[in-house]
Amino acid sequence: MNAIFSSFQPRGTDKMIRKPTFVTDMATRLYNPFDTFTFDNQTCFLTGAKLQSADEQIQVFPVWMMRAFDLEEKPFKMLDESISTYKKLKLPCAAEVALQLESVESTVERAMANGYEAVKALDTVTLFQWVSKILYGVVFNEIQAGIRQAALSGESMNFSQALVHKFRNLHAMLQSAIHPMEFENRLPFSVIVLPVENAPETFIYRDEINTLIFSLRMNDFAIIATLQDNGTHAIYHEDALATVKDKVLHPIQFEEICARYFYSAYLFNKLPDYTYMDTPKMIYVEPMPLQDWTMKPIFDHWQVKTYGQVLENFWKPWGYTLFEIIKNPESPMTFILDESGEFRDQLDLPLT
Repeated sequence: MNAIFSSFQPRGTDKMIRKPTFVTDMATRLYNPFDTFTFDNQTCFLTGAKLQSADEQIQVFPVWMMRAFDLEEKPFKMLDESISTYKKLKLPCAAEVALQLESVESTVERAMANGYEAVKALDTVTLFQWVSKILYGVVFNEIQAGIRQAALSGESMNFSQALVHKFRNLHAMLQSAIHPMEFENRLPFSVIVLPVENAPETFIYRDEINTLIFSLRMNDFAIIATLQDNGTHAIYHEDALATVKDKVLHPIQFEEICARYFYSAYLFNKLPDYTYMDTPKMIYVEPMPLQDWTMKPIFDHWQVKTYGQVLENFWKPWGYTLFEIIKNPESPMTFILDESGEFRDQLDLPLT
């Protein structure tokens, strides 16, 4: 954990990381735990309020979801290679905050119980709040594990300033669940919901906290969320998204889309910045332009072999190897398009 956080630098960013543009010269409701690096169990993770009881905590993964898919005691691998369980991942949370988050949770739970159409109809900000609470919850637990590891080794906690920048913005935007917040001009995040012909028992969760990407496949749908890209991944993958629009995907087709997103999140070449203006009625959040004076591309160059390695991992249930995937480097293996370039809607492959 310590080594990973201290060594990670986003691709293409300068060594000197700009400080996020928060409103610090006037009163603000936004709580920032990274100012004092407060990640204990006596402080509400979202407001900074001191807790009255050790019982004031919430699960990172929704209780209904853990019970539906028997996740509670299943292993959850941490970045330092230690093993936790889904049930052990918790957040210290004031009771009144827990109630507000429960409102989001109940809305999403009802939609997910009803399936794709209901999830697709959810407000994007509500879905973002639900996703980001889970992803930030994982981050919080990873940081706590890193602090414990540093204490045991007697070393200082070296935390990448690039990650502080990302996590601080994620935490600030998550506070839209408890404070009135308006995202100006464009949303800082994108969430896509796709219909997928999943087997009934399917539950596949993935995240990559360095790149702030999240995916979930269950019931008759799947979600991919990029939490700090200002919507650029949807533009980057617009051809693939146009091809699958209004199509019910086979799981292997969704996993191909997912692999593309996870790889492009790695190629994303920018460290987005945001301005926050707190007024008596509303907190306004505005993304700063991604293009800067360096004129570096927003995404690094796509490498077919590296993409093939990512896709091989996502296609493990079907057993396709890297050699098969990139046998023709000019045209990597795909289950989205057929030989004529049209959507492939007939696949004789297991639903897994």
